[in-house]
Amino acid sequence: MLKIYHNTRCSKSREACSIITETGEKMHIVDYLKSPLKEDEMKDLLTKLGMKAEQIIRKKEPLFKEKFEGKKRTEAQWIKILCAHPILMERPILVKGNKAVVGRPIENIYKLL
Repeated sequence: MLKIYHNTRCSKSREACSIITETGEKMHIVDYLKSPLKEDEMKDLLTKLGMKAEQIIRKKEPLFKEKFEGKKRTEAQWIKILCAHPILMERPILVKGNKAVVGRPIENIYKLL
């Protein structure tokens, strides 16, 4: 089963859900804004993505620009920030088994499927 970290207000996230539905793949949708990841879950997700926390931060988000832009943080600090402010997390993120991808560009989804 495929897990998708989904934001209903995001067009790319909705598009990802449509693509998955069209393939017939079963999916578990996680509304990460309503149910933010815990630190251990975030670390696990980053491992599956093969990325650092800072790489999945939406740097165009107003919150990032207001509070975090231009400031150096450790990996642990970025993880805490993402967990405390899930709006900063890139979306959609799809997980299948031990692999995950950020669904931007949308072609990345097909790599996981």
